[in-house]
Amino acid sequence: MRVSVIGGGAITVEQSARAEAVGRELAARGHTVVCGGRGGTMEAVCRGAKTEGGTTIGILPGDRPGDANEYVDVPIATGLGHARNALVPLNGDAVIALTGGVGTLTEIGFAGIYDRPVVGLETHDVSEVGIDLETVATPEAAVDAVEAAIEGEP
Repeated sequence: MRVSVIGGGAITVEQSARAEAVGRELAARGHTVVCGGRGGTMEAVCRGAKTEGGTTIGILPGDRPGDANEYVDVPIATGLGHARNALVPLNGDAVIALTGGVGTLTEIGFAGIYDRPVVGLETHDVSEVGIDLETVATPEAAVDAVEAAIEGEP
């Protein structure tokens, strides 16, 4: 399946290691990573996926595919700026949300609108707005949860 991984563009070393571990775990299980294609969480998750031979898709805010980080296999230029945040969760079967700011929060919101299963790993608490976000503690648990959510769909 395709899993959208969302999170901040400016992250700590610890957050980068967590995102990279998510990418490795997804690729090791044969899943494709979809992300925003730039730096921070997006670069780390793609780097992790590539270490396991995975495929990565970057939904870019600008109009130049060359702006993608070096670990993106399929860069998709949108020219939409922040409006591209709607396309990142749309193009995944499920979403893993990592630490991030308002951009990540908008992507969580769009995941709710598109009825995508969302798993949170050190991310926003959105329980008050009606988004069913399962919170987990490890990258492995995040991938387990998105797989279970997709397998449980009719």
